[in-house]
Amino acid sequence: MPMPVETLHAYLIQAFPDAEIAIDDLAGDGDHYRARIVSTAFAGLPRVKQHQLVYAALKGHMGGALHALALETSAPPTTG
Repeated sequence: MPMPVETLHAYLIQAFPDAEIAIDDLAGDGDHYRARIVSTAFAGLPRVKQHQLVYAALKGHMGGALHALALETSAPPTTG
Protein backbone atom coordinates (compact mmCIF):
# COMPACT_ATOMS: atom_id res chain seq x y z
CA MET A 1 0.00 0.00 0.00
CA PRO A 2 1.46 3.39 -0.99
CA MET A 3 2.20 6.14 1.51
CA PRO A 4 0.22 9.36 1.01
CA VAL A 5 2.36 12.48 0.72
CA GLU A 6 0.60 13.90 3.79
CA THR A 7 1.77 10.94 5.87
CA LEU A 8 5.33 11.27 4.60
CA HIS A 9 5.31 14.99 5.40
CA ALA A 10 3.91 14.31 8.89
CA TYR A 11 6.75 11.87 9.70
CA LEU A 12 9.35 14.35 8.48
CA ILE A 13 7.96 17.41 10.25
CA GLN A 14 7.63 15.43 13.47
CA ALA A 15 11.33 14.52 13.33
CA PHE A 16 12.51 17.89 11.97
CA PRO A 17 10.08 20.53 13.28
CA ASP A 18 12.22 23.45 12.09
CA ALA A 19 12.60 22.05 8.58
CA GLU A 20 11.70 23.45 5.21
CA ILE A 21 10.34 20.39 3.40
CA ALA A 22 9.41 19.99 -0.27
CA ILE A 23 8.09 16.64 -1.51
CA ASP A 24 7.52 15.63 -5.13
CA ASP A 25 5.66 12.48 -6.18
CA LEU A 26 7.95 11.33 -8.98
CA ALA A 27 5.71 8.67 -10.53
CA GLY A 28 2.24 9.75 -9.42
CA ASP A 29 1.80 6.47 -7.57
CA GLY A 30 2.47 7.44 -3.94
CA ASP A 31 5.43 5.08 -3.93
CA HIS A 32 8.27 7.11 -5.45
CA TYR A 33 9.08 10.47 -3.90
CA ARG A 34 11.80 13.09 -3.85
CA ALA A 35 12.14 15.02 -0.60
CA ARG A 36 14.20 18.15 -0.12
CA ILE A 37 14.73 18.84 3.58
CA VAL A 38 16.60 21.79 5.06
CA SER A 39 16.99 21.50 8.83
CA THR A 40 19.37 22.62 11.55
CA ALA A 41 19.44 18.95 12.62
CA PHE A 42 21.77 18.30 9.68
CA ALA A 43 24.35 20.95 10.59
CA GLY A 44 27.85 19.54 10.65
CA LEU A 45 26.76 16.04 9.65
CA PRO A 46 27.95 14.14 6.59
CA ARG A 47 25.28 13.42 3.99
CA VAL A 48 25.14 9.72 4.91
CA LYS A 49 24.30 10.57 8.53
CA GLN A 50 21.70 13.12 7.38
CA HIS A 51 19.99 10.44 5.30
CA GLN A 52 20.14 7.97 8.17
CA LEU A 53 18.27 10.49 10.33
CA VAL A 54 15.57 10.77 7.66
CA TYR A 55 15.21 6.99 7.36
CA ALA A 56 14.94 6.73 11.15
CA ALA A 57 12.18 9.35 11.08
CA LEU A 58 10.19 7.11 8.71
CA LYS A 59 9.94 4.49 11.46
CA GLY A 60 10.52 1.41 9.33
CA HIS A 61 8.25 2.39 6.44
CA MET A 62 11.12 2.77 3.95
CA GLY A 63 11.10 -0.27 1.69
CA GLY A 64 7.56 -1.13 2.75
CA ALA A 65 4.83 1.48 2.39
CA LEU A 66 7.43 3.76 0.84
CA HIS A 67 9.23 2.09 -2.05
CA ALA A 68 11.65 4.82 -3.19
CA LEU A 69 12.76 8.11 -1.72
CA ALA A 70 15.34 10.35 -3.37
CA LEU A 71 16.76 12.66 -0.71
CA GLU A 72 18.29 16.10 -0.86
CA THR A 73 19.24 17.15 2.67
CA SER A 74 21.11 20.17 3.98
CA ALA A 75 21.45 22.54 6.89
CA PRO A 76 20.30 26.11 6.42
CA PRO A 77 23.01 28.57 5.46
CA THR A 78 24.71 30.22 8.39
CA THR A 79 24.61 33.95 8.69
CA GLY A 80 27.05 36.09 10.48
